[in-house]
Amino acid sequence: MSMLQKMFLAVALTSGIATAASAAGTNEPAGIETAKPMSRAEIYRLYNQNTWMWKAGAGYFSAKARRFTAWSRENGSPSFGMGRWFITESGKLCFNADWHAKTGTATAITCFSHRKKGGLIYQKREPDGQWYVFKSAPAQATDEFAKLRRGDYVRSQLGGIETSVSKTR
Repeated sequence: MSMLQKMFLAVALTSGIATAASAAGTNEPAGIETAKPMSRAEIYRLYNQNTWMWKAGAGYFSAKARRFTAWSRENGSPSFGMGRWFITESGKLCFNADWHAKTGTATAITCFSHRKKGGLIYQKREPDGQWYVFKSAPAQATDEFAKLRRGDYVRSQLGGIETSVSKTR
């Protein structure tokens, strides 16, 4: 697989993550200009031992060795990712994963910036996403934050996805 094909695979695999970021439009939400980056501890509390449920998949942020596991059926194509998650000083949650699909394997680092103002949390996918309200104050059922669930909701799907991907290679 060429480097260009690997890059395309990595972009395709991570394109469905947090679709709210791309749907937010070009207008920044009110208050973002005075919002402060979240601390590492705050971001850790948000994601640690939680699963982020996506439109066509999910990603789990394990406490053990900061392991990141995920599965996806974006555009009907099964894939899975395995790697590590980390938090930067500047308020970014990132996960570095090897994504496996029928077409091959590619490594991708995906990052999201987080800022807060009062009880509001803003998020944007780096580097080209738009800021949007991740968690309202008070939290709303329609917030992206509501897609975080305590526990591992990836493991139950991961085996089947791995088998599906490996059978087609």
